[in-house]
Amino acid sequence: MPNTQSPYVAFAMLLSSNGHPVTPAELHGLLIGRSCAGAGFDADGWLADAAQLLETEPGDTVRNALVGLQQMVKAELTGEADVTIVLLLPSDDAALSDRATAMGQWCQGFITGFGLNAGGKDLSTEAKEVLQDLVAISQVQEALEESEDGENDYMEVMEYLRVAPLLLFSELAKPEAPAPKPSLH
Repeated sequence: MPNTQSPYVAFAMLLSSNGHPVTPAELHGLLIGRSCAGAGFDADGWLADAAQLLETEPGDTVRNALVGLQQMVKAELTGEADVTIVLLLPSDDAALSDRATAMGQWCQGFITGFGLNAGGKDLSTEAKEVLQDLVAISQVQEALEESEDGENDYMEVMEYLRVAPLLLFSELAKPEAPAPKPSLH
């Protein structure tokens, strides 16, 4: 029998079986939000922010999953090949209401992570608009109906969420320091 379990469901089971009352969507949003605010990719800082959301210190299995998630996000945000982010949300075979709820949780996590790490930085008009959009999206999950129009609306918002954080990241994130070049004396 093939394993048809989505990464979202597997991560949700890992979190719940370890007593963490949080969804993968909210954790992923938190990670992307803090990364876009310029928190960098230090694992200790990420694990400290995640522990607040998890409500308890993560055990080794959860800690390893969180570090792996951070490595994936770092590759997505700093990679030059792709210009989108893969969102950790329920798969398309989940009910639209469940996917919309998770999308709202992702946005809530993003706003929290961004807020914890943006600390008084000046934002461009475009960046402020992206944050306002995320706040609005975090509150619309009840507005999507199980219909073709609802599916289309969901997909449009998903596409927006896959690229909008990149604007914030490119504006606020500290670039990785390049390795010093050897001097040729």
